[in-house]
Amino acid sequence: MSKPSRLDWIRIGLLVAGLLCVLTGLLPAQEAEDNIRRIGPLLLFLASVMVLANLARQAQVFDVIATRIAIAGRGHYLALFLLCVVFASTTTIVLNLDTTAVLLTPVLLALAARAGIAALPLAMTTIWLANTASLLLPVSNLTNLLAANRIALQASAFASRMWVPQVASIAATMLFLWVFYWRRGRRGTVRYEPPPPMVLAQPGQRALFGITGAACLLFVAAIPFVHDQIGLAAGAAALVAVLAFALLRPHRLKLSLVPWQLLILVTGLFLVVPTLSRYGLAEVMTALIGTDPGPAGAYRAAAAGAGLSNLLNNLPAYAAGEAVIPVGNRDTLLALLIGTNVGPIVTPWASLATLLCLESCRQHGLRISLRTFMLTGLGLAVVGLVACVGALLYTA
Repeated sequence: MSKPSRLDWIRIGLLVAGLLCVLTGLLPAQEAEDNIRRIGPLLLFLASVMVLANLARQAQVFDVIATRIAIAGRGHYLALFLLCVVFASTTTIVLNLDTTAVLLTPVLLALAARAGIAALPLAMTTIWLANTASLLLPVSNLTNLLAANRIALQASAFASRMWVPQVASIAATMLFLWVFYWRRGRRGTVRYEPPPPMVLAQPGQRALFGITGAACLLFVAAIPFVHDQIGLAAGAAALVAVLAFALLRPHRLKLSLVPWQLLILVTGLFLVVPTLSRYGLAEVMTALIGTDPGPAGAYRAAAAGAGLSNLLNNLPAYAAGEAVIPVGNRDTLLALLIGTNVGPIVTPWASLATLLCLESCRQHGLRISLRTFMLTGLGLAVVGLVACVGALLYTA
């Protein structure tokens, strides 16, 4: 296992702070236990889906799909743009935004180098869509799972409520991506050279690709039927992939496959944020969001969620906002969710997905201007929030 990074130590410190809140009585033990019970199934889902996604990448599922997309574009940037939007959006929706951040970003950046494709448009596509395409299903984002659990919406009902805001969010993202990163004047070339097809020639490689890909498809197919047992469905799919690797590539199975950093981050947040809510944060969030259950309250909730996300991070922003919104105010809660999903694209630390995407860019030597990143992100956040909340209220 690699040495913990500075960010890892921050996560560990957050967990320690949460445990100290419980030990010192700042957070009552019963409330802490209730919070841990609530997020337990979510942690199982998060761990399982990340193991599944990591093994799928090692089986070259993402690489093969990305290469096929570049070939299908036939050198035309508009076709490549549309295909990449579909690929990144689908990955975010069905395998969650962290999969797009951790696995898809480096795959597309490596493809850019291999095929001579402009890297910045591909990078911004994954950075933005990892956030803005995460509204449709409970599995798309941890905040969605929390919201769906809070207002008792199963996957199909959640999707039925959120599909129009999701379409609005992706449409706004496509507009900003094309204007600021993909059009001819920004990308710098007229065409690109399609790469040759990937060949899975090593013994067992085709079998791993087929089994792991099938496990991903089975998990996606199970989403409408498993209701609140999504963690078990993800665990079963991950187990299929693990067994395949145990038989064909046992040396690839390492403890580092388990996303311990994410698990301790979420656990720490759901101990620290409730403590802060007991000592003033709840009053601040109530003042920001208000108590209006109508359209004005929805827009205030979205703005508060987006603002706090870019100031701190979207997970604590959602947790703090959820705590002060009555269960009966569904539109207000879903608007808060929109704010914390679509809004955290202005500052680099606004969401973990953004941080992970930017880290991949750094490792691949791709420099992104912070000023341009923040200004274009701010424009998309404002337009996206207005469009998404409007769509949510229109379809209420």
